[in-house]
Amino acid sequence: MRLSELFTKTRRTPPKDEESANAIFLEQGGFIKKEAAGVYTFLPLGLRVLNKVENIVREEMDRVGGAEILMPALHPAENWEATGRWNKFDALFKTESRFGGRYALGPTHEEIIYPLLKHFLSSYKDLPIKVYQIQTKFRDEKRAKAGLLRSREFRMKDFYSFHAGDKERDKFYEEMKKAYLKTFRRIGLKVIVAEASGGTFSELSLEFQVASLAGEDTLFLCKKCGSARNKEIAASGEECQKCGGETEEIKTIEVGNIFPLKEKFAEDFGLKFKDTKGKEHLVSAGCYGLGTTRVMGTAVEVGHDERGIIWPKEIAPFQIHLVGLDKDASKIYSMMIAEGREVLYDDRRGATAGEKFADADFIGAPVRVILSARTMQDGSVEIKKRSAKNAIMVKIKDLLKYV
Repeated sequence: MRLSELFTKTRRTPPKDEESANAIFLEQGGFIKKEAAGVYTFLPLGLRVLNKVENIVREEMDRVGGAEILMPALHPAENWEATGRWNKFDALFKTESRFGGRYALGPTHEEIIYPLLKHFLSSYKDLPIKVYQIQTKFRDEKRAKAGLLRSREFRMKDFYSFHAGDKERDKFYEEMKKAYLKTFRRIGLKVIVAEASGGTFSELSLEFQVASLAGEDTLFLCKKCGSARNKEIAASGEECQKCGGETEEIKTIEVGNIFPLKEKFAEDFGLKFKDTKGKEHLVSAGCYGLGTTRVMGTAVEVGHDERGIIWPKEIAPFQIHLVGLDKDASKIYSMMIAEGREVLYDDRRGATAGEKFADADFIGAPVRVILSARTMQDGSVEIKKRSAKNAIMVKIKDLLKYV
């Protein structure tokens, strides 16, 4: 894509009302635009990143047998009253229709998926059922802050699995743990798997956390075996529960969690199945959440320098940022596009070299290719990785080997 045709603009000055790195650099780089506290427009660059994150997630959820669906964001109040959460869920957005009817804007989807399955589940032969969605969620956060890390409107993947018994569910639970580790590895995030409270859903859960001073969670991480526990279930400074080793206290950002569901929602909606003898049982279920917009924000928190974003190559908006200085780089651009490379070409004629380099740092593509009169003296281009200090000169005829 030519930068002159891209609907986006970088900003030289950081937004005044933001403190977190992801909020600052995503706005400065032209990825998002803040509309209100915790509410953002995703501009073309930002949407490219988000789509890449969600496509990786989608591929891995399909790989474990998940069937993608799309549930409504507008939930009937009756469903939330059935679970007792209409007046207990403190972050619930509520609204009323002019023509009658009360609704909630969905912060989570147990109140939809359980009654939905009553239409499709009756026998053990129907199990297991594994469904997921990637959906916009809404939570009336008291203090929406930290950019994409805590928003009032956000994107999330939630996966639900339903089984004939806890044994089958727990087996799939381990599959999902492995699937999550692979997903985050593909995205380019180094995660820590931590034991945590399951809250009202289960006795315990597993959280997938990324070490960052911008995080709101605190873990005790074992220096010896690498196991971790959330501070909410761990005594301060306790020894490792697995090996007895010394632990260190670290700040983290939660990017996903998985937990076995108690029978509450199955009881609330009467979700049962008949076994081989015709006897009815409550279904056994697991829930697996992953915040896709939060992943995007986290990638910036752990991947930036003072000049801008350093994207993991798997989710970068473009793999190559081609900068034409005092030379037209259209032929090189066309050559790389023809070979299937993802290229953002800064073809602006009125921008200075300094402006082009600053914008390339803000946008954070993994590789920068520079064509100028100086490099053309010997038929070369300059190649520099976003994360590196030094550049190398490469002959144009060899360019595709390097990018």
